Amino acid sequence: METRASFADAEMLVGTVEGRFLELLVYLSRARRVLELGTFTGYSALAMASALPADGRLVTCEVDEGHAAVARRHFEASPFADKIDLRVGPARETIATLSGPLDLVFVDADKESYVDYYEAVLPRLSEQGLIAADNTLWNGEVLGDGDGESLTAIRRFNDHVREDRRVVCVLLTIRDGVTLIRKA
Repeated sequence: METRASFADAEMLVGTVEGRFLELLVYLSRARRVLELGTFTGYSALAMASALPADGRLVTCEVDEGHAAVARRHFEASPFADKIDLRVGPARETIATLSGPLDLVFVDADKESYVDYYEAVLPRLSEQGLIAADNTLWNGEVLGDGDGESLTAIRRFNDHVREDRRVVCVLLTIRDGVTLIRKA
């Protein structure tokens, strides 16, 4: 409720359906090391952290200090605070500090960097690791002839992943599109 009431860009919030989906992905994959790119106000991180085992850890990256402050407050008030490591700053810098292996990576940050994020995390995935990329339908516009920086970036990402012989992927019609990617 706070996000919708306090942020003009509240549409960036992962909703309850996608939150449950992410929780289920963590549970089914038995992920112990999760990376989230794009924290916003923390809802998706909390959803994923709720399914982590006792020794599980989630690193979440947020570039906006205002968003991070809200997320931090929610994390500290939750029973999962000890499982969540919030990093404020460019996600690429955080990725460079992680040794891996990562069991699950949720990409929901600036769309223009999706390909770069994908290339940075793919080598760090565990053998059974999974990447979940959000907004890959972009309100259905990926199929149209519209343009715009984010739309163009999502199309480029979708094409890049689809053509990458190192992976197997599927685009699901959950909310605004979630592409699941695993190593081939």
